[in-house]
Amino acid sequence: MVINAHHFLAKLGQMDAKNIIRDAITRVSAQRQTAAADPALSQAVSHIKRIQATRFSASYADLLRSDQYKEAALFFLEELYSEKDYTLRDAQFARIAGALERVFPHQVVQTAVSMAQLHGLTEELDLAMATQWRLFGDADDASNYVRAWRAVGRRVDRQLQLSAVIEVGRELDRLTRTPGLRLTLKMMRGPAALAELGSLQRFLESGFDTFAAMGRKGQGADFFLNTVMDRESGVLNRLFDADAVACETELAHLLGQPR
Repeated sequence: MVINAHHFLAKLGQMDAKNIIRDAITRVSAQRQTAAADPALSQAVSHIKRIQATRFSASYADLLRSDQYKEAALFFLEELYSEKDYTLRDAQFARIAGALERVFPHQVVQTAVSMAQLHGLTEELDLAMATQWRLFGDADDASNYVRAWRAVGRRVDRQLQLSAVIEVGRELDRLTRTPGLRLTLKMMRGPAALAELGSLQRFLESGFDTFAAMGRKGQGADFFLNTVMDRESGVLNRLFDADAVACETELAHLLGQPR
């Protein structure tokens, strides 16, 4: 079953953008506070994010070596699959929420809404994984990750998370075909800096440039996004359905850990 993220996010778009963004960031802040109050839980969250980033790097080693798709794979790794601290960008999302349509072009609004929703769901799932992780002993990372994944379950949310990642990519790709938007983003640097929205501005410009460059070469963004969808769907299904030992062995290999 594949969740139609475009339909889901379109419904969200009919709601008030600022409230969607603020709600998502409020959820993320509450989850961070929960983790911060428990050092062991906070450490587990960081460890899980590090495992996920390492796994993504291994799964897309070919694209990371590719002239055409290296920048796109790095963008996904650093902006969507990384253990990077997004506190500053989150604060800027929350601050921009009330003046979203006044500060940035209207074409950017849906992308901001989608990113906030995706980030909220991702943080929620990572915290749930970390909560389970602490219950396990000193088994290796691959074993603990598979056990935590299956203990949390929430397959529909996992499918929605993946579909939302792809939809964010498709929205960035669509932005590159909006006449004059790149120049508009460039002109927004000053106002964004004055409004202390530099981190969000850099994310938007980086995403725009990454997808614009990819679209000028070969098979473009469709090939990249379809590859991510196919590979991540496979990972998701194996984490839920494959023999546990086989799944742990595969993950250990991707993490570079002996079995």
